[in-house]
Amino acid sequence: MLKILIVDDEPSNIQGLVRYIDWQSLGYDKPVTMEGGEEALDELRATPFDVLISDVSMPGMNGIELVAGAKKLHPHIQVLMISGYNEFEFVQDAIHVGAQAYVLKPLKMEEVTSRLAGFRETLEKMRSIVVQTSELEKKVSESQKLVKERFVSDLIAEIPQTDEMLASWKLLMELPDAAAGFQILVFGLDHFLSSGKEAKDRIVLGSGFKQTAEVGMSDTEPMFLAQITPDEIVVLHFNRTPEQRAKIEKRLPFVQSMMREQYGATITVGCGRTGNSWEEVPLCYKEIKFMMAKARLISDGQIVRHDYIDRSEFQDFRLREEFMPNIVKLMELGDSAKVGAYMNRILDVLLTQEPASFSYVQAFGMSFLSELIRNLKWKDDADGEMNILMWRRMLDCSSTGQIVLLLVDYVDRYMTIEKKERMNQQHNLISRIAAFIEERLQENWTVKQLAEEFSLNASYLSVLFKREMGKTISEFVQEIRIDRARRLLKDPGIKVYEVADRVGIQTSAYFTYLFKKMVGCTPQEYRDYH
Repeated sequence: MLKILIVDDEPSNIQGLVRYIDWQSLGYDKPVTMEGGEEALDELRATPFDVLISDVSMPGMNGIELVAGAKKLHPHIQVLMISGYNEFEFVQDAIHVGAQAYVLKPLKMEEVTSRLAGFRETLEKMRSIVVQTSELEKKVSESQKLVKERFVSDLIAEIPQTDEMLASWKLLMELPDAAAGFQILVFGLDHFLSSGKEAKDRIVLGSGFKQTAEVGMSDTEPMFLAQITPDEIVVLHFNRTPEQRAKIEKRLPFVQSMMREQYGATITVGCGRTGNSWEEVPLCYKEIKFMMAKARLISDGQIVRHDYIDRSEFQDFRLREEFMPNIVKLMELGDSAKVGAYMNRILDVLLTQEPASFSYVQAFGMSFLSELIRNLKWKDDADGEMNILMWRRMLDCSSTGQIVLLLVDYVDRYMTIEKKERMNQQHNLISRIAAFIEERLQENWTVKQLAEEFSLNASYLSVLFKREMGKTISEFVQEIRIDRARRLLKDPGIKVYEVADRVGIQTSAYFTYLFKKMVGCTPQEYRDYH
């Protein structure tokens, strides 16, 4: 049974809730009741409750302060607020600090009952998720095959394997030492997505493919096998002795023949070079995929080995298909730090994988520059003067170092200009929005309405406003209202409730609450002092 706490300074409200709701049928224990926020918070410190029902306006600690305190003690507690029609602005603050729902006075018991039933369902789902997560953790711990498959998938997806991450993997399985050497094998079904195959056929073929690979390679341990997609399986082999290598070589044709006999399907197999660190896995995988794609242009069902790879052709492929799309995307997003880090990564690949001749680096630099010019447009450079200048400087380079500096300089210049342009645009936009809010302070505009007014996404507007102004839109509106209220309060001819109305706050009670929270005294106290 769920535990519930009701807090209200009006005993009649408490009695009505306790008497007229069938708590047991809803799955709740008999409610614990309190008439003040301070004593309720003490009770919450001593006892974990599942649900809290609280009035908004109470002497001493009000409902908003109680909800904030309750959420700190019990983050998952479900909160139902009770408020009068003239206290709705209080409810907005209560929802901001964590209340899930509210009901208006006079209370309708069927509405309260509906909310309580919803809370019970939410809590049951939360508990179910906790149980399922615990069961999944147990299954993962018991299934070494699943753990190995996830590990290989993470490596290929280039998820960084920090020391802490590797330590956590070692708790789940016996992790070989990568420094001792490993090889990647990639098994790829040919024409898996070709027309003529129904969904059922693909499911059967994908399942059979994995089963065949597992059986075919089962006597070549130590091995990690992962089905990355229905038509692709990746195998990691470790500590390969000459005997193990010979055994693996024999198993590859066996897997191919089994798939051909059982399913009439051909498999292309890629055999990668030896690697010595987990960081090498993604690159080894890309090399194999490149070799397999080239081999399939000639015929299906081949066994392709790393010796076949053309390094310069592979680097050109990476430049075109991987490096350029990624760095252009980062540059367009305007993240200078990520652009710089990725640029260093590209240069590391270019210069450290093997000794690079000046002619190769120059050719790479010209291709790189061509791709940047083709994909990016300089601001206020309609005639392409910067691009012409860069081409001339490239042709004048006489060393590898000069070419590298030229490429870095091009990227830095673009990022500087782009960042300045972007910041100017954002600054002007947010200034317009801030002025718009100040001009219409008596109106209650939501973030969604503001976003629609300026043709923006609401989430993007919120992030942009906070970044530019250092505060949320809600905080900005509250500050502007209180600043204007302070000026108006100095005029004794304007009543306090009129001040509230002029700054867009609907009720005197909420105006007093908000003013005291932000200024430290009530509006009347402020007027008296000044």
